[in-house]
Amino acid sequence: MQNREKLIKVYEFALNQEHTGKNFFEMSLSRLNIGAAVDAFKKLIAEEEKHIEFINAILDRLRRGEDFSVDELKDFIGERPNYFVDRATKEQLDNTIFQSMVPDITVFNTAWLIEKDLSEFYAKMADSSSGKVREAFGMLSKWEKTHEEFFKEYRDKLQDMYGHLPWGG
Repeated sequence: MQNREKLIKVYEFALNQEHTGKNFFEMSLSRLNIGAAVDAFKKLIAEEEKHIEFINAILDRLRRGEDFSVDELKDFIGERPNYFVDRATKEQLDNTIFQSMVPDITVFNTAWLIEKDLSEFYAKMADSSSGKVREAFGMLSKWEKTHEEFFKEYRDKLQDMYGHLPWGG
């Protein structure tokens, strides 16, 4: 198999993983009991759509036998969005979590694992590549790392809050 064909297979795998993550986030919306978390997930779904567009742009060029430009791909990546708009929203999240007593930990933990796996996969691909391919995988890895950090932070926060709730007795 030629190098271009191998690269296409890797990006097809990545595209499939991005779709899987996006689908999980969409399905999880109905399971979340925290309004601020729902808003954050909606922003993350929009980001996952950008990841899909990013990878599709690369795949389209590779399938046509063309090179892709990393500079063009940078247009897909903007500034890191603020998933929870401000401190007041975070405080509302804290209050809602405490009052709801319904664990959303599983959703946040699974989302963290999805993003962590993708971040590590892209970092590994970047380490084993060179040139534009390395740069593109590096961009994807950094992008996923921001999502990974977001989910880990809130998963840890949820675990801590539920671990300190007065359970009676």
